[in-house]
Amino acid sequence: MQKLSFIIVFILLSINSFAQSSPHGATLKIDCSACHTSKSWKVLNTAMTFDHNSTTFILTGQHQTIDCKSCHQTLRFREAKSECINCHTDLHQNTLGPQCSRCHDTKAWLISNVIPMHQMSRFPLEGNHSVLECAACHKSASNYKYEPMGVQCIDCHKKDYQAATNPNHQQFGYPSNCDECHSVKATSWNTTNFNHTFFPLTAGHNISCDECHKGGSYKKISTDCILCHQVQYNNAKGHVASKFSTNCTSCHNLNNWLGAIFNHSQTTFPLTGAHVSVDCATCHITGYAGTSTECKSCHQAKYSATQTPNHTAAGISVDCKICHTTTIWKPSNFNHNTTGFALTDAHATIDQCSACHLGNTISAKTDCFSCHQVQYNGAKDHVASKFPTDCKMCHNLNNWLGSTFNHSQTNFPLTGAHMSVDCASCHSTGYAGTSTDCKSCHQTNYNSALVPSHTAAGIAVDCVTCHNSTSWKPSLFNHSTTVFPLTGAHSTIVQCSSCHLGNTTSAKTDCISCHQAQYNGAKDHVASKFPTDCTMCHNLNNWLNPNFNHSLTSFPLTGAHLAVECASCHAAGYAGTPTDCKSCHQARYAATVTPNHTSAGISVDCKICHTTMAWQPSSFNHNTTIFPLTGTHATIVQCSDCHKGNTTSASPDCKSCHQTNYNSALVPS
Repeated sequence: MQKLSFIIVFILLSINSFAQSSPHGATLKIDCSACHTSKSWKVLNTAMTFDHNSTTFILTGQHQTIDCKSCHQTLRFREAKSECINCHTDLHQNTLGPQCSRCHDTKAWLISNVIPMHQMSRFPLEGNHSVLECAACHKSASNYKYEPMGVQCIDCHKKDYQAATNPNHQQFGYPSNCDECHSVKATSWNTTNFNHTFFPLTAGHNISCDECHKGGSYKKISTDCILCHQVQYNNAKGHVASKFSTNCTSCHNLNNWLGAIFNHSQTTFPLTGAHVSVDCATCHITGYAGTSTECKSCHQAKYSATQTPNHTAAGISVDCKICHTTTIWKPSNFNHNTTGFALTDAHATIDQCSACHLGNTISAKTDCFSCHQVQYNGAKDHVASKFPTDCKMCHNLNNWLGSTFNHSQTNFPLTGAHMSVDCASCHSTGYAGTSTDCKSCHQTNYNSALVPSHTAAGIAVDCVTCHNSTSWKPSLFNHSTTVFPLTGAHSTIVQCSSCHLGNTTSAKTDCISCHQAQYNGAKDHVASKFPTDCTMCHNLNNWLNPNFNHSLTSFPLTGAHLAVECASCHAAGYAGTPTDCKSCHQARYAATVTPNHTSAGISVDCKICHTTMAWQPSSFNHNTTIFPLTGTHATIVQCSDCHKGNTTSASPDCKSCHQTNYNSALVPS
């Protein structure tokens, strides 16, 4: 038995020692049998069951046929690198980056995707570029170095540019950016695609390049006509002397140089009406460039000479088109309706602007008085009676003499008796600024009024509060619009002063302010401190039959309270009587012994346990507490049986009542 134990321990130690000294390192966690066999420690690829695809480096292509040691230089397999450059010498000397798989694959080292690969570069291969050998551009390709090179045309085609003779690119200053004329997609160098759309070469411009590009320079040149046609412009009749525009297209077209036709409609001043037949030189007296389009530049003399009206004196605008058209100079077509003063009726018959516009048209006024001062001063009573200077209040534009003043258009329309009053009765100091306040005419009526005395009662001087213009009496003041509507016996009061003692402004609405005498003379009111709010017992229809409704107070009477004499509770008067139970029932509370309310600490709020219908039995519901009475507990009569001392701090614990029962229990002890 001892020998067997020794053997087991030896085997375990051997296994543990081998595991710790594995040549593959502690991180390799696969079974040895995946690579080794019991027949031989040597690894046989045909017998190996290890799947390299379970690693992060899946074997594809020729990687599947090579010996493990080609990549795993040590027995610690996890130390093998996975980058291409770790196994494969970079013949390109890092000119194409360290990732071989960008161009090569594991099937064959030779490149089969040069074109697609090149399309991802900054110089995609198109046209003839796509069929060239790499070495045609990459001069160091024989050394397998593909260093970055320029992508501008001239970087490769400088010799082609210098050798070009038809035309001579250098001599004529052609741009060195070949793709301006040649297409990278073309298969022939001689095919050009230069686009002259910025200056279309059509009709007469369809000429040889060097006719415009003088000296063989093909750098950008101006597209202005005068650049090429200065000689024609100088030799053309009248062009220089008359300062014709140097923009030839104003008059000439590309198909017929000699048949010049100038279209004035294409300028900022189209010719219309009489302007069409005027000789050009009439307006263009100083040349055709920069000619003013303002009316006064041609018509200043006519403006100054016009007398009906005198344009200068009247300050009429020099912009002739405001009043005149090019079709006919007279009559003026100025539309006065576009101003703030439309000419209608008699105003429309005025011929001369100066009849109203005295001096100028700029600061002409629209008020009647500015033109009709003379008529106002000469009219009967206008000045003496201070009539308004706004003529249209009485006059109209059709009939000046048939004046009719409409008082309804003022802020004081005439109604009722006001319609028959003579104007001078109100307008005693003139018609301007007449006050619309009632007192301005009726102060005397106000002062003499005695039923009631308006002055003594402090009644408002705004007569419309109580009176209307149809009838001065009776007063139509509606007391219902105030905070104190007159109802019942109050509605039979004739004199305001009966209630409004002194004035109406500060009249009070409380009963006692008018009924103090009745209150003082009524039986027991003062002695019993009855409330001074008469409405609590009296009504407006029958003063002598008071009926106090206790339900309208904060303490409605119910149950036994209904039969109690008022004085029993209101012993100290009827004002401020407390509503808490103890104010009447303190004696009963103190005398109650079953249970003793005082010692038990029962609340003095009687309604918690009692009702007004019957004092006994108590209506207290123990189920509303945290300790409902059930079972034998429900048969307990006296609160004090459980509530030792008071009800406030009674404990719900069993032992607080049953400690004796607990101590005396013997079965079990």
